[in-house]
Amino acid sequence: MNPINKILGILDGMEPRSTTPFLELVLDECQSQYNAVLDEEFPEIILYSLPTPFYLDRDIDHQLMQKTIVKGLQKLEANGVHSIAMPCNSAHIYIDSLQNSIDTKLFNMVEETLNELPMKQTRTTLFATSTTYDAQIYQKGLEEKGHVFIFEPAWQLELNTIIAGIKKDKTNPQNQLLWEQLIHKVKPKVEAILIACTDLNAVIQSVPNEIILIDSSKSLAKAFIKDYLK
Repeated sequence: MNPINKILGILDGMEPRSTTPFLELVLDECQSQYNAVLDEEFPEIILYSLPTPFYLDRDIDHQLMQKTIVKGLQKLEANGVHSIAMPCNSAHIYIDSLQNSIDTKLFNMVEETLNELPMKQTRTTLFATSTTYDAQIYQKGLEEKGHVFIFEPAWQLELNTIIAGIKKDKTNPQNQLLWEQLIHKVKPKVEAILIACTDLNAVIQSVPNEIILIDSSKSLAKAFIKDYLK
């Protein structure tokens, strides 16, 4: 039986298709970090899949978005969770205000992901939604850690098409084809790709070995369970 008396909270649904993959990453980390095997050895988890007013093709009402997320966080807190993981990069635009809305620890996905970067200086690019990219929540941290940020505007247009395709039908082989075409263009110019959109988990398996891939979802899951074990 699992002796750790903690209930974990996951707030997702901002990208509904990413909810199940993130839960799988959390369970993988349980097996990796403390060899969980039996059902009773895994954490108690309350998962709240909360649809939010996020759009790829139009402006976001940030006040409404923040209000909606706070409602979800407070609902998890009311159920006695020890900590909360929120696997949505775009929501981290409001991370300070969101943390101030609750007493429960809310993991900072951006910080945890930046902590996974290589120690040596690396030419790194960012694959994210336009909202996350424009908010600059990753670029500043990359430069502070001594990495060279590489990005071309045309890449964002291709990323937006891929993300929209995944949201519409994640099984469509066209998504994978467009992803591989983008990787082919990016490969000669960067050494690392920081994945800051959970929808992209549907296609990121296809990346050349010579490119370092830092997945924000995996970084968050790793920190989430590491804290659980304290």
